[in-house]
Amino acid sequence: MVLISVVVGLLVGRVGSVMKHQYETLSVAEPALSLSLTTPSIWPTGRQRILLVEDDPGVRLLLRTTLASDEYAIEEAGSAEEGAELARFWRPALVVLDVNLPGNSGLAFCKELKERGAFGSPHVVLLTGGKTSRDEASAAGADVLLRKPFSPLDLMGAIDSVLQNEVVLPTSDEAASDQLLAYARDLRETVQAERAQRRLLQQAYRQTISTLTDALDAKSRATGHHSQRVQRYAVELTEAVEPSLLDDPSLEYGFLLHDIGKIGIPEAILEKRGALETDERRVMQRHPLIGTELLAGVPMLEGEGLQVVRSHHERWDGQGYPDGLRGDEIPPVARIFAVADTLDAMTTDRPYRTRRTWEQAVDEIVRESNRQFDPDVVKAFATRAQRLHRTQLELAETA
Repeated sequence: MVLISVVVGLLVGRVGSVMKHQYETLSVAEPALSLSLTTPSIWPTGRQRILLVEDDPGVRLLLRTTLASDEYAIEEAGSAEEGAELARFWRPALVVLDVNLPGNSGLAFCKELKERGAFGSPHVVLLTGGKTSRDEASAAGADVLLRKPFSPLDLMGAIDSVLQNEVVLPTSDEAASDQLLAYARDLRETVQAERAQRRLLQQAYRQTISTLTDALDAKSRATGHHSQRVQRYAVELTEAVEPSLLDDPSLEYGFLLHDIGKIGIPEAILEKRGALETDERRVMQRHPLIGTELLAGVPMLEGEGLQVVRSHHERWDGQGYPDGLRGDEIPPVARIFAVADTLDAMTTDRPYRTRRTWEQAVDEIVRESNRQFDPDVVKAFATRAQRLHRTQLELAETA
């Protein structure tokens, strides 16, 4: 807890200034106050849906990284045509859309999103690295025009300006003298400052978690970036099994810190080549309890996150550890996470064996349905296996 507090304080203290916003809010009401009263579509878990349409995978990765997984549900597309298929059925609240796309242009797709009822008329943040004008973006129906290069704060400010139904203020001197508008401007700036501080704190938490997982990876070199991979797998599986579980922000940290107790396990055991002896196995099986003790009382882990740390090695048939829980006695998040954790363990090299192929790992998980794993989770896994494989390949490219 002291480490977390110190690191969080240090990271927050390094923030010197807020970068200048570079986005343009596109409002049709110039001389008067404009209010957005539309209700954006909401992810069933309460997270707002954002569709990223950008043909550059690197830019998509930056966009996705900027948007907190506990605040938004994210889908991606590399073209307007692919984005249209997703938007028709997924109905996002907002589309972050690049102007320069292969095939149908971003401006044309923006107009379709706004005018075709099948898309639900989502908000649109247009990204441009060219000479797209404010008038062109406005004519296409865009809510915001964001010019490249932009900072993460620019992007979050643009998204807030449309998803939070903020007041859009005119710029005329006559309006600025109005007391109500002056008050609204002050209020908006106060709210924006509070949001910025909240996001800085969340980022500090994530940096702290990253430091802890890096320390774990350094201790157990064979697992590589296991924590980051398995977190992505677990989020996708949870969305397939029970999306409402992702309302609990502690899961983000529980997924990442599930093996933090291995910090207390001797390296001779962690790095041993070959099967563990009985006594060594008992020591290894203590790591969920060590992790629970380390993280007990940490506010960001209060909730289901700590259940993941303690129970991710329990088995559906009751033969797991540390508590020997069986079936529905095992917390749902731990049942889901057990599949994600095992998937990554089987598809990466370990000191005691070489990796299996993706297909072999999938077959093994399916065979262990109703023994090691909850059969309902395995069914959901089978429907997402190809998508999880794409995630694995993507993470391998960016590692």
